[in-house]
Amino acid sequence: MHKIIALWSHPRSMSTAMERIMRERGDLDCAHEPFMYDYYVNRSVREMPHFDVQDDHPQTFDAIRDMLLARAEKQPVFFKDMSYYVMPHILDDAAFQDRLVNCFLIRNPMASIKSYFKLDPDVSSDEIGIEKQWRHYQALVDAGQTPVVIEAEAVRRDDRATLSAMWDKIDLPFVEAAFDWQTERPADWAQVDGWHADAGTSKSIRPLTLEDLTRQEEAFFAAAEAEPRMLAYLEHHMPYYLRLKAAAMRR
Repeated sequence: MHKIIALWSHPRSMSTAMERIMRERGDLDCAHEPFMYDYYVNRSVREMPHFDVQDDHPQTFDAIRDMLLARAEKQPVFFKDMSYYVMPHILDDAAFQDRLVNCFLIRNPMASIKSYFKLDPDVSSDEIGIEKQWRHYQALVDAGQTPVVIEAEAVRRDDRATLSAMWDKIDLPFVEAAFDWQTERPADWAQVDGWHADAGTSKSIRPLTLEDLTRQEEAFFAAAEAEPRMLAYLEHHMPYYLRLKAAAMRR
């Protein structure tokens, strides 16, 4: 059995760009948010906009887990997903948890919340995703694991150094080609095409500037004037983000 690397994210955290890097390595079988089907299709918690359901995709938690385990029989597997898709019931599956190399990706919620509202103004607090991410992370720590936590901002400041440090922690070799995206847009992104326009057309990670950070805060508060729920969501999720940030990888 090969390793299964899980990148647990919250929406609009730059996780699709991270997935693109992992796909470009060329040595991993990659899956795009497979547990989305359990949350939005099998359990129908909410109807997800911009989601073209593929009938041949496994839809229950057990079926998706078994698919990933079967793919790991042939080669190492990477998937990125959202903790809110699987929490808390994934904690009841100790055998599956023991098979995973768990990583977490976070991004400043001012950026992620604004980005989500732009695509789906009816987003729920659960879908902002950071509280469930923290509870997932803390449960793994309580079980004796040491998950890797990566900040999206660190990736944008220095993608090679940040990914190199992450790969070292999860025992993957450095692959320079992963940072220059030459392959075609992944076919399994078509089912959620409306969410991933930037990552699908870009050729690399865009560097982060101080001006970007300033505009990010200004844009959040400007948008929140029209969408006051953004402020409520920020107040709720910010403490969980700060706890994860405190645990983030330092080079």
